[in-house]
Amino acid sequence: DCGESRHVVGLAKTILFFAVCGKANLNTRIVGGQDAPAGFWPWQVSLQGSSHFCGGSLINNQWVLTAAHCFPSGSASGVNVVLGLQSLQGSNPNSVSRTITTLIVHPNYNSNDNDIALLQLSSPVTFNNYITPVCLPSTGSTFYSGVNTWVTGWGNIRSGVYLPAPQILQEVQVPIVGNRQCKCSYGASSITDNMVCAGLLEGGKDSCQGDSGGPLVIKQNNLWIQAGVVSFGKDCALPNFPGVYTRVSQYQTWINTQITSNQPGFMAFTSTGTDSDLSVSCPGVPAIVTGTANTTTTTTTTTPTTASTTTKPTAAVCGYAPQNSRLVGVSSVTNNGQWPWMASLQKNGKHVCGGTLVSFNAWTVVLGRLKQNGSNPFEVSLNVTNITLSNQTGSNVAVLQLSTQPPLNNYIQPICLDNGRTFTVGTTCWAAGWSSGQGGDEQLLQEFQTSVLDCGANSTSSSICTEIFTLEQVNDEALN
Repeated sequence: DCGESRHVVGLAKTILFFAVCGKANLNTRIVGGQDAPAGFWPWQVSLQGSSHFCGGSLINNQWVLTAAHCFPSGSASGVNVVLGLQSLQGSNPNSVSRTITTLIVHPNYNSNDNDIALLQLSSPVTFNNYITPVCLPSTGSTFYSGVNTWVTGWGNIRSGVYLPAPQILQEVQVPIVGNRQCKCSYGASSITDNMVCAGLLEGGKDSCQGDSGGPLVIKQNNLWIQAGVVSFGKDCALPNFPGVYTRVSQYQTWINTQITSNQPGFMAFTSTGTDSDLSVSCPGVPAIVTGTANTTTTTTTTTPTTASTTTKPTAAVCGYAPQNSRLVGVSSVTNNGQWPWMASLQKNGKHVCGGTLVSFNAWTVVLGRLKQNGSNPFEVSLNVTNITLSNQTGSNVAVLQLSTQPPLNNYIQPICLDNGRTFTVGTTCWAAGWSSGQGGDEQLLQEFQTSVLDCGANSTSSSICTEIFTLEQVNDEALN
């Protein structure tokens, strides 16, 4: 149940291991898509009895890190560890399997804390592009609120909904939620310094059943470091309840005590700037008095997410994208129906700007389009009968009235509007458009994942700033 758990060597050798851990030779992306391509997360393992039941991560050539709750009986008998695995069904030419010779559960593990365990493989594995250990964070590493991380696994895509065949490894990007904010969600006594939280406060992205024991990783200087082990959460991806992970940096001494030969690579991860979690308070989590904050034990907090406003959009159908089943995601080009409110504004048959459908009965041009060049079987083209420009000084908004009401389907849907909600710094967001030089000859619709930034001196009530991404800016001549 997701509500409870989700299923000393010489210096020369130490330096050698640092040259190996945390490298994903086939993973060059900043943000990913729904299905993780082979080799993107080469430390990910599947723990299998009669079938997959938990994840884990390779931390050297013979040891795997996982969650203690994956072994409620205290025995690993009959369990296989599968490495280099891409999908739970079908062919996996890069996979290898090992049995477990030693299971070490943390001595202080209980259902409330220290959810961590080590597995010794029956024999060492050979590293390649598909099997590589992850680096671990050293004691004192800090993970501030809003820092983006990745979690991977073959778990459910929603509570009670199994990953569909062929059950390809999933990846999802989630921001760190500080421990103070996490305590406000779960209760102060439920979150300890041995835990780290991650997820969107508005929900929608999370680990779930079957992901237990898997890695929560973060990239630093081209190396991947495992910040957490999937531990528990309240159901899956519920608003205001981020996933809870075992904080790996708290266990460096314990891990090195158990693994005395070819020890894992530990690296310091240090967040920069100020941790916004330090300003979080709620009943049971009193405000920090200036000068007494302990930044080591409150290293993470409010995540990139919208304020927890519960205002409902007036149209119940808005924001519905039935073809978009991704857990996360960004891919360089989108699929039909991923963004069904996206519109292409065209002059003389040429795309000049993008737009969004905001009402299902009259308002906003070419809808349902995926490619600017080539076949678009789901598109509908409508004329514009009226253009209304915003009367707010300095704002850059226009509303277009369509000649007729567009038909709604899986490829044409209106989007929800924010209803006055605010978006905190670090909130993950998406942009889509037909970017110049992107999408190939067919000019496929592009999607971009970014996050909200502080606008600084340029801040106004009618603007929002994000990290830089590339979208085409139309030449004014195209509009003449």
